[in-house]
Amino acid sequence: MMANNYYFPQGYQPMQYYPQNQQIMQQPQMQQPQPQQQAVTDIKWVQGEAGAKSYMVAPNTSVTLWDSESQVIYIKSANASGLPTMTVIDYTIRTDSSQTRPAVATSDFATKEDVSLLREEIESLRAKFADSEGKAKK
Repeated sequence: MMANNYYFPQGYQPMQYYPQNQQIMQQPQMQQPQPQQQAVTDIKWVQGEAGAKSYMVAPNTSVTLWDSESQVIYIKSANASGLPTMTVIDYTIRTDSSQTRPAVATSDFATKEDVSLLREEIESLRAKFADSEGKAKK
């Protein structure tokens, strides 16, 4: 004799819930986050510095904002707590393609020979200092 099931009506079969997507049944795979690349055509325009200041930036992100009223670019960033900072860049448009950036004076930089000479001078001064210190202790 078959036991009566008082909890479910006769002929009732409980539904079996199988996911539609079989990937759910598989172990979850760690996916590398894809870096977000901003397209060249994705220019964000603002109206003046006031527009740039009021532009909302998510925490830990930076955004480049172009001023529609003047030749200014704003780089607005927010730290982890959402506190924003902004860098203002003024740019000029070249009218003549022969204009180039001014050359950097090479006389402002030390050569390898200059560094070697300086190193030798320092070593000789160290030796003199060590000798004079040794004589003073005697």
